[in-house]
Amino acid sequence: MIVRNDADPSAEPDEPEAAEAFGEQLAKAAERSGLGGLARDESLSAKDLLGALGGVRGLVEAILPGLVFLVTYTITRELVISLIASVGLAIVFTAIRLVMRSQPAQAIAGLLGAGVSAVLALWTGDARDNYVLGFFTNIAYAVAIVVSIAVRWPLVGLIVGFLMGEGTAWRENRRKLRIMQVATFVWLGLFVSRLAVQVPLYLVDNVEALGAMRLLMGVPLYALVLIATWLLVRVAYPSQTRSR
Repeated sequence: MIVRNDADPSAEPDEPEAAEAFGEQLAKAAERSGLGGLARDESLSAKDLLGALGGVRGLVEAILPGLVFLVTYTITRELVISLIASVGLAIVFTAIRLVMRSQPAQAIAGLLGAGVSAVLALWTGDARDNYVLGFFTNIAYAVAIVVSIAVRWPLVGLIVGFLMGEGTAWRENRRKLRIMQVATFVWLGLFVSRLAVQVPLYLVDNVEALGAMRLLMGVPLYALVLIATWLLVRVAYPSQTRSR
């Protein structure tokens, strides 16, 4: 299916089915994570925001391993002990998820990230390399977002369009397209700001500050971006009600 854009002649009328299929998959992933309900909500409650962040358990799984590594390394200055404590905690979280059959994907992803980061740090013997994987992850997301904006298929629009049951029809509306571009820029700011703050700390070998900023610019900053995105979605879809 080719999407026409009569309201905005400058928009590309092609890139059709591949973008639609990709957007639908992104929306399904967002739905499973709890972001779908948040996007469709007319009012923003703490409960909805908490659900979009993965719930209390998801927050603990996201924050605690990194916090344990930072505290343990700050106290002991022992890389191996700090990594064992951090990765061991991630293993416990994953095992609990598997035993309870409670959506283990997030815990498994966290465990894989912690494991790869630990291997890098052990390989170099440098504690700051425990954070290198995060740099590449943020770079990858930032590049994907820049490309999506450049080709006028902003990623946030692809996700929100399918969550709202509109598919890619939002691209026919100049106003919605601009709002989705702004929302996607907000997410770009998330990843770029992390790199702008954390990479210099890595270069000056300030492990404690790097670890602290990694935590502060993790879930808290992510929550602020979710709130900003919700506000922009409400502007684009002011009367949208839950359809799922």
